Amino acid sequence: MEWKQEVIEERKTNEVEILQFTLDNTDFGINVLKVREIILPSTVTKIPHSHQHVEGIIELRGEVLPVINLRVALGMDPNIEKNEEKFIIAEFNSMKVVMRVDHVSRINRFSWDRMEKPESIRDGLDLYVTSVLKLEEKMVLILDVEKILYEIYPNLGVPTIQHNVERANKKVVIVEDSPMLRQLLQETLLEAGYENLILFENGQDALTYLQSAVKEGNEQIDVMITDIEMPLIDGLTLTKIVKEDSDLKEITVIIFSSLITDQLRHKGEKVGADDQISKPQLSQLIDTLDKHASLQKS
Repeated sequence: MEWKQEVIEERKTNEVEILQFTLDNTDFGINVLKVREIILPSTVTKIPHSHQHVEGIIELRGEVLPVINLRVALGMDPNIEKNEEKFIIAEFNSMKVVMRVDHVSRINRFSWDRMEKPESIRDGLDLYVTSVLKLEEKMVLILDVEKILYEIYPNLGVPTIQHNVERANKKVVIVEDSPMLRQLLQETLLEAGYENLILFENGQDALTYLQSAVKEGNEQIDVMITDIEMPLIDGLTLTKIVKEDSDLKEITVIIFSSLITDQLRHKGEKVGADDQISKPQLSQLIDTLDKHASLQKS
């Protein structure tokens, strides 16, 4: 299977297209919006002192790209001979990378509400899975490729932070399904002085909280930061619901996602997002948060 993304189709709200692939006879998935193309493996040039997950680099149409061996990253045996290997060229977190996989099978469209929280997965693998898609014949594990990237490049997007006490009374809701990124956001914002944080791992729980908080009338939410890719209710759908609700529409919504590109920014604009920041630009996120929390001039 060789494939290149030529046209970005409009999808129904709360739907996602998943590219399915296999590693060690286990089915995995990645959002098609992160995939640029699928190619046959080419010669990899090894580089000294590189991270253990990185095989080396390849040149693709003038670009030099790192090759990540997902088998190594996930603790699998990398030496088993495979006849249908493919390179997935992916772009997310403002980076383009190559991922070596055993086999690429298909692209299917699903609703985010079919994604479930991972329960008991084999040792260590659950750390790299954000959600599970249960099909009739098998389970597809949605891979946390951002976590793998942060393990390879731990300083990616990490800012020098100045603490500001004026941020302490601003209430910020964070909606992020990746445990690693949820922790990173929490630690970064706390260090910056944003102490009043409420965190959720999916859009449904966040929406329930927002509706309840407004109904009770005793809490003011200043800003919501949301990812796009999440189980149950995705970030675009959550934003749309919030901005169409007369009681919630005044909440500032910042989309913080690896999917924010020039080609995809219109999706957030369409649902009414106040701002959109590409992961992992944490300094830009804090500046944008300050702007909407009226801590700096626009």
